[in-house]
Amino acid sequence: QVQLVESGGGLVQAGGSLRLSCAASGSIFIINRMAWYRQAPGAQRELVAAVTRGGSTNYADSVKGRFTISRDNAKNTVTLQMNSLKPEDTAVYYCNAYLIRAIIGSQWNDYWGQGTQVTVSS
Repeated sequence: QVQLVESGGGLVQAGGSLRLSCAASGSIFIINRMAWYRQAPGAQRELVAAVTRGGSTNYADSVKGRFTISRDNAKNTVTLQMNSLKPEDTAVYYCNAYLIRAIIGSQWNDYWGQGTQVTVSS
């Protein structure tokens, strides 16, 4: 069993900041990529930011310069620091991990958190 638990969402005014955290636990052997996605009402889920085990990052153009993703490989955690928030950042944010479980015969798979709501008021 693998669980991804997010925290840190909430309501903030435009221009404010929030910090999202996600902790992966369970029978995990190794996590390759960790990422944050978001889904606004009526829209498709989109990639916000991702970080590899080696620390390489990529960001959606809409958040470059405002959001920073980081991870702690030893703790299996990933964090998204969101600054200069805009109303269009309002969405449910999902943590994602591409990992392999510590079980013989396991294969690489994507796992998802339950989502955390971020609301930015204008």
